[in-house]
Amino acid sequence: MRLTDFWQRLETALGAGYARSWAHDHVLSGLGGRTVDEAIADGEETVLIWRVVHAELALHPSDR
Repeated sequence: MRLTDFWQRLETALGAGYARSWAHDHVLSGLGGRTVDEAIADGEETVLIWRVVHAELALHPSDR
């Protein structure tokens, strides 16, 4: 998954105004206690990050 696709999905799920803030501040246990921004900076694959985000937000299966 391209990074631009990831951000588009997150903005669709949370809204454009909140997605970046959430990604910066929300610590996810599924990412080893990191935020989305930290996981991206560490080089984690965006598809794996999205799977964790999807589960955390309990999004509809069709959004996977």
